[in-house]
Amino acid sequence: MATEKPTLSAPEEQVSGNAEDVQRTSPAVNCADQPQSSVRTESQNVSDAACDNDEERAQSAEVVDFSNEDAALAAREAGLEEDDEIEMGEADTDKFAGKSKEEILDMFRRMLEEQPVQSLRREVEALKIAFYRLRRQEVETQRRAYLESGAPAEEFTPQVDGAEIKLKEYFREYRRLRDEFMAGLEAEKEENLRIKLGIIEELKELVNSDETLNHTFNKFRELQQRWKDTGLVPAQNVKDLWETYNLHVENFYSFIKINKELRDLDLKKNYEQKVRLCEAAEALLMEDSVVEAFHKLQRLHDEWRETGPVANEFKESLWERFKAASSRINKRHQEHFEQLKNEQLKNLELKAGLCEAAEELSAQPLTSRKEWNKASDRLLEIQKTWKTIGFAPKKNNNRIYERFRMACDKFFELKRNFYAGVKVEMEHNLQLKNEICEAAESLANSEEWKKATEDLIALQARWKKIGAVSRRHSDALWKRFRAACDKFFERKAAHFSSMDAEHEENLRRKQALLDEMASADVKAGGYEVIRSFQRRWGEIGFVPIRQKDAIQKRYKAAVDSLFDALRSSERDRSMNRFRDKVSSMRQGGEKRLRSEREHLYNKVRQMEQEIALLENNIGFFSKSKNADSLVAEVRQKIDRIRQEIAQNIEKVRMIDSEAQQNSKENNDK
Repeated sequence: MATEKPTLSAPEEQVSGNAEDVQRTSPAVNCADQPQSSVRTESQNVSDAACDNDEERAQSAEVVDFSNEDAALAAREAGLEEDDEIEMGEADTDKFAGKSKEEILDMFRRMLEEQPVQSLRREVEALKIAFYRLRRQEVETQRRAYLESGAPAEEFTPQVDGAEIKLKEYFREYRRLRDEFMAGLEAEKEENLRIKLGIIEELKELVNSDETLNHTFNKFRELQQRWKDTGLVPAQNVKDLWETYNLHVENFYSFIKINKELRDLDLKKNYEQKVRLCEAAEALLMEDSVVEAFHKLQRLHDEWRETGPVANEFKESLWERFKAASSRINKRHQEHFEQLKNEQLKNLELKAGLCEAAEELSAQPLTSRKEWNKASDRLLEIQKTWKTIGFAPKKNNNRIYERFRMACDKFFELKRNFYAGVKVEMEHNLQLKNEICEAAESLANSEEWKKATEDLIALQARWKKIGAVSRRHSDALWKRFRAACDKFFERKAAHFSSMDAEHEENLRRKQALLDEMASADVKAGGYEVIRSFQRRWGEIGFVPIRQKDAIQKRYKAAVDSLFDALRSSERDRSMNRFRDKVSSMRQGGEKRLRSEREHLYNKVRQMEQEIALLENNIGFFSKSKNADSLVAEVRQKIDRIRQEIAQNIEKVRMIDSEAQQNSKENNDK
């Protein structure tokens, strides 16, 4: 019998993820004795067991680039640390963009050979960051290969890098050259101090000199020039040295009897120089960079000290003017660093809040892909916000960054573990669905249409209950299963379509037989007529399924009608025979009639008891598995017994009628 082909819905794994095609998390480089960790971003840290949708989301998301911070931290942890921090920008690292590690090392070597070591500070910092960005990428490649081999992650150790060893050698040479330069600079300052102290002594000697005025004054000019030409001295000696020098210069002007015209000319020249210095200091108030203005002011102060005295009437006013400008610049400089300090403290507070937010994400009990995706988006926003916040105080900057990095690492480690479990589950689902495909393919050629249909529908229900598989398998697996189902149902449809014409003919024959049954004389032929109709009906095959119930109902009604007609004629004949029997018993006297009546009465009572028992049993049948069919069968039996009771009661009445007739005849006699 044909059944409709079930409709298969699209497989769930069409929208599920691929557990193996997603980019692996990128940890920090583990160079030398550097710990393995880094701040991870969404595009860098989606687990290798994550779904394809996660990968697409990660690739389309804006990447938060922490590579400079991680590379700088990696260099510091590898021992390549400077005393002070420099915030690097793109302009600093552009010089090394696109360079290999070997090219970077060659540039470092040439820098050490060709450039003054005191000018290399910023370039060396940018070079370290560029090198360790490349090194971190290499270690990540090694780590992926190591994990793909099935080895435990905690046992991974990066290969020794000869280029990193060479970099450390160059850096040690850079430090040696820098230390030598600084040591030479200090020695030079000490030598300059000794020279300037000698100049002061020569100034003292000029006061007591017996030389001519012109010779003495020329000697004074020479000493002033030598003082200016002599470089820096140790910072702790600057103030005392300048005050001593200035004192003896003034002594020279005060105690030596020189030509007033020459003296006034010298004082005028010094006056003009100090006015220029005042104007330069005042111009620094318009300088955009507060730090740069402060450094320039220090150089102006050096020039002020090197400039000789002016006339007494200008001495205080010029100094007050120069000092006022200096005070304003120094105040701006101090306020700038106070503001910077406050900003850094505020940055520290903001970054601590971001650390707490990232740590809260890691502590959440996330159990679904949707929850992990939502949390990943949130962490990406946190990372973007972090990048907009400047430095924290130096003593806290590295520590707060390491805390943030640890929170991000923990989050993505948990995410990777979650998707690793998803991967195991999808592999199990893949095995189950392969088994279903094999079972469906074994049914594809079956000709047990009903059983195979039921089995395939059950397989389809099982398929829907099984979870997702990897996308790289899902399409092929679904097509395989669908092909097996389609093959069976197409064969089934072809088989039953060939039977449609035959079923229509069977329907026409059964309708004709029903018409014949309606006009049959069952009283003449008896039960044999009914059995003949039943045999002929059974010989006719199936009809179209949509007509089956209706034609079967008509057939049952026709058979019941024949049996009713036959039973009616049998009942009439039976009652006629019993009437003849009663007439014959009447000839034998009332005793025989009473005996027959008692027999019929007892039989009625037995049948009533049997009906009561059957009706009582119906209550028990309602609890059984096939209750409906059993109850219907018992009720049919009860109906037959009641008909027989009615027939026996009618016979009793017939006996009573004959007995009355017999009694009346006897009375008449």
